[in-house]
Amino acid sequence: MTTGRERFLLVSVSTADAPTATRVRVWRKLRSLGAHYVQQSVCLLPDRDPVRRQVQRLLASVRGDGGTARQLTVEIVDAAEYSELVGQFNAERDIEYGEVVERAPGLLAELEMETARGNATYAEVEESEADLERFEKWLAKIASRDYFDAPGGAAARDAVDRCRTALAAFEDAAIAAQAGEHPAPAPDTVLPASARLHAVD
Repeated sequence: MTTGRERFLLVSVSTADAPTATRVRVWRKLRSLGAHYVQQSVCLLPDRDPVRRQVQRLLASVRGDGGTARQLTVEIVDAAEYSELVGQFNAERDIEYGEVVERAPGLLAELEMETARGNATYAEVEESEADLERFEKWLAKIASRDYFDAPGGAAARDAVDRCRTALAAFEDAAIAAQAGEHPAPAPDTVLPASARLHAVD
């Protein structure tokens, strides 16, 4: 019987006979994919083409390193069980999104402090741009494994958007400050002889 609900990959990996580096690589890869662990060394992932291809490559490398690995496709027939599983995936993503929301105000506070100190400079803009880029990459990684549109994603995106808006305003202030350091002379201003340009034949 087909339920119409998404199927899952049941992934089982044992790296007991593989090098330690293999164990670390497997853990990092499955975590980056957003795997939900149902017990030690056994996890679930949505059965989607990009995910399946990455899992298959990972399992092949595990076997090549002397470990054991298996992948099964399963369907959650019970609607309540399916909803609970999706909720668990979303809860894990919401924790990650929550970390973005928690840390983003730090960048806003830094921009506010530098603005209050009159320190809107190109160097500060570059530093803050690097911080914003880290937030954007972090958010993108979480979103790539957010298979079921976890509700916490909206707040995380808003937090990063606020940082982006604040940085744009800070950059405008830096540009204005830079222009103010070297004001253009008024039309009737007579420059000193040492500053005049002379045509050379």
